[in-house]
Order: sequence, then C-alpha cells, then structure tokens
Amino acid sequence: MAEDGGGGRHWLFNLFRWMQIGRVTVEPMTLEITVGPPRLAINQGRSFLVTEPDGQIAWPTYNGLYASDTRLISSWQIFANGQAWDLLNSGNIAYFAAKIYLVNQGFATETNHVPAGSLGLVIGRALDGGLHEDLELVNHGQMSVRFNLEVAMRSDFADLFEVKADAIVRRGRITTEWLSRAASLRTSYVNRDFKRDVIVKVRRMASKPVYANGRISFDIKLEPGAKWHACLLYDFGNGETIYRAPRVCIDKCLESKTAKRLAGWQRSALKFNCSNGEFHRFYHQAVEDMAALRLPIEGTDELEYVPAAGLPWFISLFGRDSLIVSLQNGLIYPDFSRGALDVLGRFQATERDDYRDAEPGKIMHELRTGELAHFNLIPHTPYYGTADATPLYLIVLHNTWRCTGDPSLLERHIATAEKCLDWIDQYGDRDGDGFQEYETRSAAGYENQSWKDAGDALVYPDGTLVKGPKALCELQGYVYDAWQRMAEIFDARGDGDRAGQLRLKAKCLFDRFNQVFWDEASGFYAFALDGDKKPVLSVASNPGHCLWSGIVPPDRAARVVHRLMRTDMWSGWGIRTLSADHPAYNPHSYQRGSVWPHDNGLIALGFRRYGFFAEACRLSRDVSSAAIYFMQHRMPELFAGLPRTPTTFPVQYKGANVPQAWAAGSCFSLLQAIIGFQPDAPDGKLYIDPRLPDWIDELTLNDLRLGKDRLELHFWREGAETRWQVSDGDPSLVEARSCATGPNLRLACL
Repeated sequence: MAEDGGGGRHWLFNLFRWMQIGRVTVEPMTLEITVGPPRLAINQGRSFLVTEPDGQIAWPTYNGLYASDTRLISSWQIFANGQAWDLLNSGNIAYFAAKIYLVNQGFATETNHVPAGSLGLVIGRALDGGLHEDLELVNHGQMSVRFNLEVAMRSDFADLFEVKADAIVRRGRITTEWLSRAASLRTSYVNRDFKRDVIVKVRRMASKPVYANGRISFDIKLEPGAKWHACLLYDFGNGETIYRAPRVCIDKCLESKTAKRLAGWQRSALKFNCSNGEFHRFYHQAVEDMAALRLPIEGTDELEYVPAAGLPWFISLFGRDSLIVSLQNGLIYPDFSRGALDVLGRFQATERDDYRDAEPGKIMHELRTGELAHFNLIPHTPYYGTADATPLYLIVLHNTWRCTGDPSLLERHIATAEKCLDWIDQYGDRDGDGFQEYETRSAAGYENQSWKDAGDALVYPDGTLVKGPKALCELQGYVYDAWQRMAEIFDARGDGDRAGQLRLKAKCLFDRFNQVFWDEASGFYAFALDGDKKPVLSVASNPGHCLWSGIVPPDRAARVVHRLMRTDMWSGWGIRTLSADHPAYNPHSYQRGSVWPHDNGLIALGFRRYGFFAEACRLSRDVSSAAIYFMQHRMPELFAGLPRTPTTFPVQYKGANVPQAWAAGSCFSLLQAIIGFQPDAPDGKLYIDPRLPDWIDELTLNDLRLGKDRLELHFWREGAETRWQVSDGDPSLVEARSCATGPNLRLACL
C-alpha cells in the first residue's frame, strides 16, 4: 500500500467511519457521486420544458415543452449543415432558466472543411409566461465559415396524460403558418372548441431566417472570432389568452419578474444556517424548490403560494399534496397555506358526481386543464378521488391558525370546515362502522385513494392485491387529529358544546381503532381493514403516520417505533413503504418498498411526539444524507429501498418527479422534529423542545414568524445538552416545553 501522503490509509479510514452507521457524521468523501435522471428541466407556473442534457427533444420520448397539460413542442433539434452538435455541459442557472454549451462536429461546406470543435454554440432558455430561447454562435477557428444553422421542431399537442401513458390519440387538426416578413411560425391545434397555439418569433437575428421542411434556417457567415446571435420567442395560446415570452435575453433573466418573485420568496421564508453542510444545502435547495412549484391560481389572495405537486407530471393543483406541503411550511413560511385553503375551499364538492368521485363537502384531489379534461374524457375537472384531503384540510386550517394567530382565517373558512366535518360523518364512513373507508364509484376512478395511490400499493401478506372498500390506518389517525384540532377551534369560537362533541367522537375512534387495528402478536397495527373488515397485517410504513396523528397509546408507541426501525423496514436511507421481507417487496417499485422522503418526515414527527428523539434524528440524518447524492441536492419524489452499505448510494426511482414539493418539504418536517416546534400564536407563544443530534453542533433560525412577530433563535450543543437563546425579538414569546405528548391526554377527563 502506498504511503505517500496516506492516500490509501485515508480511503480506508473513511470507509471505517462510514461503517459506523449508528453514529454517522459529515465525512469527507474521496469521490462525489451524483445521481439523477439524464435530463435538463426548467419550469414556471403551469409551463415546463424537459429536454435531453444537450437541450434537444428527441422523438419519441415524454420530453417536450408543456403548458396547461398540453405538449406544445414534441421534437426540437439543431444542426449545422445537417450535422448534429456535441454537448460540452449544461445546467440550470435558476429553476426557470438553463444554459447549454455545445461545439460542432466536423462538417464540410462548399468552400472548406469546418474542424470539429471550432464553433461554439450556447443555447439559453428562460420561462416566464412563454419561453425565451437564445442562440449564440462564436467562431473559434482560424478561417471564415459559411453554413446553414437549422432548428427543426414539431408539435403534437398531446395531452399530458396520454404522453405519460405512451398512448397518444390525435383528435384534432394541426396547422402551421410561416409569416416571412414577421419571421414568425404559428402552429395551431383545434379540436372543436379546444384550441392551443405556439407562436415562435425570431428576433434580434443577424441573418434573415427562412422556413422549409419543418425547419427554421439561418444562413450563417462568421469570420474568425466573430459572434452571431438570435432570439426565438415562444408564445403560448389557449384560444383566449396569449402568454408571451420574455423579451430580454437569458443574461438578463435574473432580473425578470420570475427572478424577483423568487428573491421575494427567499426573503420572506425562514433563514437557516447550520453547522452541518449536508443539511444546510438540503434546506436551501428545498426553499428554491418550493418557489419553483408555486402555481398562479386565479381568484385567490395568495397567487404565488399554491404549490404544484412536482415536475414533470404533477404541475397542477393537488389537494393532498398542497395540504401536506402547507403543514411542512408552517415553520418556514406560515402564510404559505392561505392559498391552498382558499383554492381548495373554492373547489369543495357541492353534489354527488360518481364519475368524479365527488360528494358534498369533499376536498378535491387533482385539477387538470388539458384536452382530455376539457372533453370529460378523464374526471379531473376536478377529480375528488382522495380519502385524506378532507381531514387534512381541517388539520391545515388549525395549524395555520396556530402559526399565524389570525382569527380571520377561522371566520373565512369555518363554513368549508363544517362541510368537511359533515363529509367525514356521512361519506367518509361509508358503512357506519365508525371508520373511514374509500372505494371509487367511477369507471375512471382510482382504486387506491390514500397517499399510497398506486394500483398495486396495498397488498395482503401473501402479496395479492387488496380490493374493494379499504379502511387505512392513517385515515383513522387523520380524522382523530382533525376532530381534536377542530374542537380547539370551536373552543376559541366560544362553542364549548360542539368542542365537547368532537372530543367525545375522537375518544370513541381512539378506543375502537386501538381495539380493531392493533395486532398484539406482531406488536404492530394493521395498515388497513379490507372490504370484509379483516385486518391486513402486511408490515408497511402507514402506522408511522398514526404516531404523527397521536392515535397510538403511549404504552404501544415503543413497539411501533422499534418495528419501523427493524432492518426490513429501515433501509439506512429511511423507512421503506413496505417490508423487505414481504413477498411483494420491490425496492424499485413506486410504493412497495421504495423510500419516500415526505413519509419519513411525518414519521420523524411522530417519533418525537412520543419521545423517541434518537430515532427521529436517525431518520433526519438518513434523508439529509441521501439528498446530497442527487443532482443539485434536489430531493426526488422517492428513491429505491435498497439497503445502505459503505459502498452504496441512493438510487433514484426511474419516473420520480424532480423537483417535488412534499419531497423538498420533508426537510422542513425534519427541522420541526429537531427543534420540537410547537406554535401557539393565538396565545402569543412559541414552545420549543430542541434536541440537536451529534451531527449538528449549532443552527440558527432567523425571521421565524409567530403571528406578527419575528424571531431569531440560536441553538448549540454543549456536550450532550442543547442550549438555545432568542438572539433577536421578544424573548418572552418563546418557552421550552416537551413535545413528547403522545395522544391528547385531555381525552382522559371525558
């Protein structure tokens, strides 16, 4: 073994340290591994662009330029005299902008041969309404060149659902019109009253373009050292509105409206500094991902703060996702949830519609605006196939009130909340047995309507699929929690009788749940009751949510925690969705053994609720350690449930959405668990129970909002103890109080 500088010994030392899985700290790595899909993506609002790393859109793939659930550009390529370009590098300069650096392959012209690498091409793109695309050429060679630069593009106007399913059906007619004098290419799609347009305008060009054979071509003449530039502006139309591309070039995009909104969001959000570099990077990327996924929803007061679920498939309004993300952001930006409460309240169902799985009082699942939704070929107008969004709405309303102290929130949304409570009683409990069940009534509906909504997610211990009405354990926990929280709201509104009724209902649910769902032999909860009311005893992550909601008695919590942390469930990168010992386990599946960051964030909060600090911090370390391996430290929607060893790294699920809102927000859940965050803004108090793990020596939270007050808190470790102080703001607002409360013990007095 070489001993010059100890290189070999350094590698072995790091390997030894990484093998100490129980007490991993930030260690230097001899090789930085980055994993993620080979793609380049930008997005803004309801529009996004996904390409190959070289900026091109190959056909056929799911890549393309999308707006409002329609693919406007399905193929995009660029050539020099018919020859392709070679990629040097590419990357995002913001979530809405990217640059691609290319060089030419060698090609022949009428006068000479252009050597490979003598021409540099930079493609810059920025989304803000429409798409601005810069093409900039430089001749680095020693001779003048003349050639045709060709941009080939096609539009299929496919609905996003059909692209995802790889089953595209052309229903309307596509027409193309080139206006030579205006240097403008308009491609339109019309199917009866459904219309989409993409208008490509060439501007600031040094040579006049022509259009033929599906290509915009430029006659390029460049002396040695000379540059050439053109802008392509892609405007999007929907038959009523034209969304215009930004007119400024890419080098000015960081001064755009979108960039200013991003900067404003970052100024408004909680400022976080931490001695652990991994967690620090994880947090700051999560804040940017939250900004990237904000949707403009007309008619709301909080236009910028309604989160889409994820890129590429979920750039739309989702009930469950928006609500969980709102909970995650309670510490980071408590006003984040106002938009979700407004919009989801506005779409609350008012009548029964079996095709859309709608029932009076139910909170929606997903809203789409593409061709299939327009003609009711899918039920997403909106679709209501979620059993958990309705109780989650009540949980978010209470949490937002506790974070902001704003009584007007309750006045504004109490009517919606009342309808949610009615739905839970009348429709959520389908058979009157006191439990929440779901089953689709729609021929196009979802078989599974919890967060584990894949068709194959729910399995019996022998691996066969659970069919029919299902009562999932976490749904009972969500309703228990929602009733408890709404009781507190009714107390604050002076309606003690209603509060008492809800607490009594919660007590009955608590008792019956623990009688029926608990399996003493395994020391664990059934994750569901099937249509025959038989417990489904497959070991899954779902009971971890029951810890978060507080429906687990304290004397059972340890058994639940320890079962979740056994090696068949705990991968080392987080808790799996399904036990590795299960016959249906597949670490690369969507929800039968993969690891979901948001799932782990909620489970970590549940661990802390019952006093299991070490396990909560273990999950925090697992997830934050995984984040550093992904491109730009962007946490994907999910990753494989493969076991962690000294020679492995997290493996991304092939179809994962990145960025994804509740995956990014998992960082915020983990931070809440670490500091023991317990806001009570209505009474002017912030209660905390900070416990810094041994891999964080200190952290600072600045611009922490409690109602109208702002605070700066500093935490540090002294040995095994965590110290803290209010560095800025009113110290009397902050008090230490244990967050290890288990279920709400006020039930005992009923």
